[in-house]
Amino acid sequence: MGNRGMEDLIPLINKLQDAFSSIGQSCNLDLPQIAVVGGQSAGKSSVLENFVGRDFLPRGSGIVTRRPLILQLCFNKAEYAEFLHCKGRKFVDFEEVRAEIEAETDRITGSNKGISAIPINLRVYSPNVLNLTLIDLPGMTKVAVGDQPLDIEHQIRDMLLQFITKESCLILAVTPANQDLANSDALKIAKEVDPQGLRTIGVITKLDLMDEGTDAKDILENKLLPLRRGYIGVVNRSQKDIDGRKDIRAALAAERKFFLSHPGYRHMAERMGTPHLQKQLNQQLTNHIRDTLPGLRSKLQSQVLSLEKEVEEYKNFRPDDPTRKTKALLQMVQQFGVDFEKRIEGSGDQVDTAELSGGAKINRIFHERFPFELVKIVFDEKELRREISHAIKNVHGVRTGLFTPDLAFEAIVKKQIIKLKEPCIKCIDLVIQELINTVRQCTNKLGSYPRLREETERIVTTYVREREGKTKDQVMLLIDIELSYINTNHEDFIGFANAQQRNIHQNKKRAIPNQVHFVIRKGWLTINISIMKGGSKEYWFILTAESLSWYKDEEEKEKKYMLPLDNLKLRDVEKGFMSTKHVFGVFNTESSRNVYKDLRQIELACDTQEDVDSWKASFLRAGVYPEKDQDMLNRLKDIERSRTPLFLCSPWSSSPPQAKDFIHSELLAYLYSSGDQNSLMEESADQAQRRDEMLRMYHALKEALHIIGDITTTTVTVPVPPPVNDSWMQEASPTPQRRPPAAAAPPPSRPPAVSGPRPGPPLNPSPAFGGPPIPSRPGPPPSNAFGSNNHQDPFSAPPLIPSRPARIPPGVPSRRPPGAPHRPTIIRPAEPSLLD
Repeated sequence: MGNRGMEDLIPLINKLQDAFSSIGQSCNLDLPQIAVVGGQSAGKSSVLENFVGRDFLPRGSGIVTRRPLILQLCFNKAEYAEFLHCKGRKFVDFEEVRAEIEAETDRITGSNKGISAIPINLRVYSPNVLNLTLIDLPGMTKVAVGDQPLDIEHQIRDMLLQFITKESCLILAVTPANQDLANSDALKIAKEVDPQGLRTIGVITKLDLMDEGTDAKDILENKLLPLRRGYIGVVNRSQKDIDGRKDIRAALAAERKFFLSHPGYRHMAERMGTPHLQKQLNQQLTNHIRDTLPGLRSKLQSQVLSLEKEVEEYKNFRPDDPTRKTKALLQMVQQFGVDFEKRIEGSGDQVDTAELSGGAKINRIFHERFPFELVKIVFDEKELRREISHAIKNVHGVRTGLFTPDLAFEAIVKKQIIKLKEPCIKCIDLVIQELINTVRQCTNKLGSYPRLREETERIVTTYVREREGKTKDQVMLLIDIELSYINTNHEDFIGFANAQQRNIHQNKKRAIPNQVHFVIRKGWLTINISIMKGGSKEYWFILTAESLSWYKDEEEKEKKYMLPLDNLKLRDVEKGFMSTKHVFGVFNTESSRNVYKDLRQIELACDTQEDVDSWKASFLRAGVYPEKDQDMLNRLKDIERSRTPLFLCSPWSSSPPQAKDFIHSELLAYLYSSGDQNSLMEESADQAQRRDEMLRMYHALKEALHIIGDITTTTVTVPVPPPVNDSWMQEASPTPQRRPPAAAAPPPSRPPAVSGPRPGPPLNPSPAFGGPPIPSRPGPPPSNAFGSNNHQDPFSAPPLIPSRPARIPPGVPSRRPPGAPHRPTIIRPAEPSLLD
């Protein structure tokens, strides 16, 4: 396989697999691996146990593998197993490994045969394995059993696709020989995600259980139903052998003897069996890792760069250092104050584009929400006239008055001014709530120290709540001051003396040509028009103090229309039955004039009700009011002009600056007086775990880059086999898998089998599971199972050249060869092994 660096790649991938699993796969890095897929009872678990040489996987009826098992095989002189969730514990007894797999599976999925995509990581060290990483996945099923959900088939399928869809994953498709290969679930799902066959390796199990007189020779030679990477046949232990505790080494020796003695497989015996499959998978995985090295290196480098800044803070980190705790406390409080100030003052370098928050939202409350709440105050004209009448009569008493008394006027006006209290209190509540939300957002950065975060939020919130009470008291005092004296000499008070002069001034102001219009608001709105007149369309609107204009887009080059604001009013419109937008209407108070084209009213639609209220508040600033009595609106305008500046200068507008000053000057003292500073700076368990995992991930990534950097590009690899015609997997009609012997055949092309045990050197039961060389025989050279170069059409009829005599000679078993005669175990350490 070239140099030593390539041999170190699979153990490296195993380390990365452990690191990623421990942090919940947070790093988006797809590692090369082999996923084992197949139907239930296809022999997947037996294949994996043959690799290890031990019984360690759960067995039973129905679905047994209910969580993905990431099996990492590591060549080592000592033999033991380790679980990622049982760090530091070595399992020497593989019965305990099986029990731990069952217990860990039930811990997540329960005992009701449910499944989970959370993997179990198992690493096996053994002198009998090659470095290999495989994922044992649940077997595909069609019918739910027991307490399984009805969609268990789709759940298993989705889980398999999570693994095999990745381009870095090789697919080991396991199919039993006694099943029609053309209907193999494993090959079908592999074909979906790997249509070119670059990642799919076929494995045929249970060859010894085929019907008498049939074999899978043409399939294993990749002539019938071909795959690009071909097939490898294996013979697992039967259920009787498993129940009888037959040793896996003996089973592998029997597998070797089966292929050497079977007349249909003896010429390809060196390319069949579990040892050859393990060696091929090791080579294929290593080659696959090498092919993905450029992309893997790039992803590793990007991950290292993303972790550099955070890791730099943790390199010299000592959790119990009191100096570090004091320094961290000062830094945290200072950073909290800076973040709060940025959110209130609007000088932050990280601007939120999703929604308004902090100072921007408070500004909106003052300039849009509060005036809108004033206009929403409901006035009943009839009730007001009745109150005025009663007030005048009550002031005069038994006398009949000639003029309207001032006391009646003050009584009516004071009653209207009192109505300002509710919107003022509501405005204060909104501002306070936004300040508290801002405090909570700023304390998110203190999440590493839960106690510090809790105390900081408590202290600042308590201060803000204290200021809330004082602010409400002072605002109520200001309203009471306004109630105590009505200044009729104020310039905004429209009296008989200056009414005419004010009208002249307003007319002159309107007559000024080319006046610069102040833009109040810009944004997208939808004009609702019936389908007969063109349908609804979205435009870019600009609202100024004089007009409402809309354009084709926000470039403001193509103006569609400009609507003067004179005599315009707003009214609420119910949204349509099928509409999701919120609508309000604009109309002209002069009933004879259209607003837009032939429309007496235009309906403007927004996505949310909050946007509608915001636009109404903007229209209010432009002098366009909701549909109400004109006289009452004039009074509201006067109230707004005379009262709003006063309230905007009231103590509640200074609450954010006062909170900012408190944080900068007094918060630290409150924290020191609240208790033990060591307890304040105790790190959360999650933060400590995150730091450890991040450091481990960082070092693993750095080690991976170091090892990858030592690998030369001249490593010898096996090229990918050429494409084959695998359209058979897309056919609706199944293709027969087994090839029965011909009724009449010419003389055989090789010597017939001899009844009884085959003569030759004794089998080698060494840990390498080796075997004697195959004697030479006449006939064409065998095809390569991983790259057949034959030019036969896979859909044509098989050639009439039999692979064995038409009649099976007596003495040759039809299904399984007889057991080897008992003989002393011969250990030949100098003999080469298939795993070398």
